[in-house]
Amino acid sequence: MARRKKIYEGKAKILYEGPEPGTLVQYFKDDATAFNAQKHDVIEGKGVLNNRLSEFFMSGLNAIGVPTHFIKRINMREQLIRQVEIIPLEVVVRNIAAGSMSKRLGIEEGTQLPRPIIEFYYKDDGLGDPLVTEEHIIAFGWAGQQDLDDIVALALRVNDFLSGIMVAVGIKLVDFKIEIGRIWEGDFMRLVVADEISPDSCRLWDVKTGQHLDKDVFRRDLGSLTDAYTEVAKRLGVLPTNVSHPSKPTLIN
Repeated sequence: MARRKKIYEGKAKILYEGPEPGTLVQYFKDDATAFNAQKHDVIEGKGVLNNRLSEFFMSGLNAIGVPTHFIKRINMREQLIRQVEIIPLEVVVRNIAAGSMSKRLGIEEGTQLPRPIIEFYYKDDGLGDPLVTEEHIIAFGWAGQQDLDDIVALALRVNDFLSGIMVAVGIKLVDFKIEIGRIWEGDFMRLVVADEISPDSCRLWDVKTGQHLDKDVFRRDLGSLTDAYTEVAKRLGVLPTNVSHPSKPTLIN
């Protein structure tokens, strides 16, 4: 596909004008960032893996009736998506205490939570994506009460889907982040899962060993990020089990 007009560039992805009205091309970069981009590196093959993994998860959600922005994968690093109006919130679902929750509340990392806990963070890099309540969201008009109810329902369905897939391949879904967008079809609006679902946006631990298979490998200098993401892709059947270098074009068709 010929390169089109750049619409937006973030830390890990670039959005380009799509071939049809209402579509965009989402390009996955090899950049890895942490701590609000204070830590940065370029890791060969990361974008390829995240493109394939996000395709796998989004296609699976579409298949069970959870709407997403995903249309199809175009090539190794690009996918065709629907253009959406992003709600300025990061929606985090936590099954096990880890990361900022453990620090904020003094809960030992690895503690099983009594039920999935949903948190909302206001999307603003300059503010460090602060934690916000439903009261903030409604008062400032980021989403209405009905939207919030629908977002929670979507997030819990995504959690059920991802948890089941992961446990089947020996991985704990500790927590994950999604973004939600609005799509307008005439006067009708519906909410869809947007952005991406990948080890960049999930915490994934090996069930037996507790090994990290997510971006914490980069955050905490625990080894090779590419190896961790490749392991997730292999277990899910997204890559052949003999793949060791996911950035080679011959491996992703």
